[in-house]
Amino acid sequence: MTDHRELAQRRADRALDADRRLRQLFADAAPSHGGDPREGSGLALVAVGGYGRSELSPFSDLDVVLLHDPSVDEALVREVAEAVWYPLWNDGVALDHSVRDTIQMREAAATDHRAAMGMLDARAVAGDAGLVLTLRSQVLADWRRDARTRVAEVREARTTRIDRAGWLAHAAVPDLKESGGGLRDSVTLRALVATWLIDVPHGESEMLRGALLDVRDALHETVGRRVERLDAEVVPDVARLLGMEPVELDLHTRQVGRRIAHLASLAWRKVDDALEPITRKGAFTSRGPLVVALDDGVGVLDREVIVTKDADPGTDPELALRAAAAAARQGLPISPGSARRLATAMGELPEPWPASTTRHLVDLLTAGPGLLPVWDELDFAGVVDRLLPEWAAIRLRGSSSPVHRFTVDRHSLETCVIAAGLKRDVARPDLLAVAALLHDIGKGVAGDHSEVGEPMAVRIATRWGFGDDDARTIGRLVRWHLLLPTIATRRDIEDPSTAANVAEIVGTEDFLDLLSALTASDARATSPTAWSGWRQGLIEGLVGKVRRVLDDSVVTPDATTYEGWPAHVPIPDHGTTGPSDFTLTVESHRGGSLLTIVTANRAGVMADLAGGLALAGLAVRSARTVTLGDAAVTLWEVSRADVDAGRLTERLRPAMAGELDLAGRLELSSIPDAPDARVRLLGRVTETAAAIEVRALDRRGLVWTVCDQIASSGLSIRSAHMSTYGDEVRDVFYVVDADGHRPDDATSASLRDAIASALA
Repeated sequence: MTDHRELAQRRADRALDADRRLRQLFADAAPSHGGDPREGSGLALVAVGGYGRSELSPFSDLDVVLLHDPSVDEALVREVAEAVWYPLWNDGVALDHSVRDTIQMREAAATDHRAAMGMLDARAVAGDAGLVLTLRSQVLADWRRDARTRVAEVREARTTRIDRAGWLAHAAVPDLKESGGGLRDSVTLRALVATWLIDVPHGESEMLRGALLDVRDALHETVGRRVERLDAEVVPDVARLLGMEPVELDLHTRQVGRRIAHLASLAWRKVDDALEPITRKGAFTSRGPLVVALDDGVGVLDREVIVTKDADPGTDPELALRAAAAAARQGLPISPGSARRLATAMGELPEPWPASTTRHLVDLLTAGPGLLPVWDELDFAGVVDRLLPEWAAIRLRGSSSPVHRFTVDRHSLETCVIAAGLKRDVARPDLLAVAALLHDIGKGVAGDHSEVGEPMAVRIATRWGFGDDDARTIGRLVRWHLLLPTIATRRDIEDPSTAANVAEIVGTEDFLDLLSALTASDARATSPTAWSGWRQGLIEGLVGKVRRVLDDSVVTPDATTYEGWPAHVPIPDHGTTGPSDFTLTVESHRGGSLLTIVTANRAGVMADLAGGLALAGLAVRSARTVTLGDAAVTLWEVSRADVDAGRLTERLRPAMAGELDLAGRLELSSIPDAPDARVRLLGRVTETAAAIEVRALDRRGLVWTVCDQIASSGLSIRSAHMSTYGDEVRDVFYVVDADGHRPDDATSASLRDAIASALA
């Protein structure tokens, strides 16, 4: 592993090199006005921000201010500025520069906390050092005097920043600078200490920032430009520069961010305590501050939940969950000291847990947003490892899916928070809460996480005091937590066979309710993309159909007579049309548009329409067709919401008339090192069509290529269902023969091979 001291020295050396250049340019400035840009002249070059701290990464900006006394002649200031800035610009130096007098600088610091924080780290590079020292002292005095209002500004800006950039420890793509627990938070700690309101562990804080700067230095060198986001594709090269393995680097970076965030959290709580009026602080007795009791051995002191002095975690191991549940329900943090005490002194819980311990766990998991800070504090102290050793394997583990916005552990907690809001929708909210926490626990071991997670969840639930039936239900929820979104987005949910197959798996309406709530919680915790109006509508539609199958009093459609058209969608008027004639209507649908196109029934019509829509820039979510005499009525769901029917008609007309070389226009581009497309038959997921799944990297023309191969094989598409996950598509095509029946196995296999060859 690359030595930290060596990397820190390189940053300092970059700053020294910049200092030398600026000093030389400043000394060479020979204004004709007779000014003397030297010590005591009222002119100075000032390094601020990271440059002021001598922390220059390879592609960091030089943050420089030409500072001057208000009495210095403006012409002289302008001449010196031009003599310094222009050579740097000509050399391509990334320069963040400004020219200000001392009054302007102090006013800027008084109105902009970022300017003030930059001045707190300011140092004189060249010229009148006394001018810089005086200004810095004034800004620092102002900062301390106005600390109450200034820290409020800093807090508001921090909250906005973290809402935008997320947390370094838990974001899918961490931002080394802007994320919570990133470099800005580290610098903010310095500014909070400068108020004299609080103190932080200075040595640890500086060490942690240095560790993040090491990663950023390697990131700059890898990418060749200034960048702050640690994208997955650059992690291997960054890790190599630092002498680490990719997984090791990812975990190391997140651990550093987690500790900085923890220090920041403690610092802000100290700030709140320092600024709280004495009259509003906790009451006191003759023996000290008054602790407000919440539960046995648990109380509130200074807006923190604590373990009381007389409580003994050694003989009362349930105390940890009792305190955690109380804190989460109250929306209060748990004291770091109490968390450490619990971690070191907590006795062993019996297996299985007593019913009271299980109840406290459920209370914690169903507390809503209060769960997150309490769990984080317990996890940081080491209590979670005592309660759930399996958590270590998913802690700070990045997700391989581009859809996820959090690490696996944080995603699991976010799922719990959302599930808590759905507890009235299910008969057993306790089972929902535990399944929400454990649904991705299998990602810490090899294998399909749903499959390997099931027995893990059963063992954990049993250990936690749940009976055999309840533990099996939790395990089944973990096993099937991806069932509904997978089926809804990749199968024809209008086919009665689809709902019947899902109903066979879920078995009861109570389990369907639990699975539906877990699915919604999981998707909403993943990202807005995972719970878009389109996905939500499909999943809820599937749940409704499965519920009707499970209800014995409802007569369900006969799967053997299904022809591919939704029963609730009216078929538009149709008549005799020419081969290239068509009518098109557009309506809004689930955040996109629904296109109904009626044209003559002929071989390849679906391929032509797919090609025309691709050339029009429309991403297809699903397509289906029904043949009525000489007409083909097609229904296309596209992701764009602002489709203009007239304009799209004109764009489709050449494709329908055969005037376009679709094969040439939509030829699949070659992607270097791309894995081969995977094409497979999905068995008998339906009784009336062959279902072919295509998994491949998303490329323009892919859908048309598949449609063209189906048409060339003398077969027809009854419906198609498209899903995109990052850069990969998972599309399923329901194919029938010329008579509208399911092709035989040999024909289906031949089509599968033809599609695979076309996509190779």
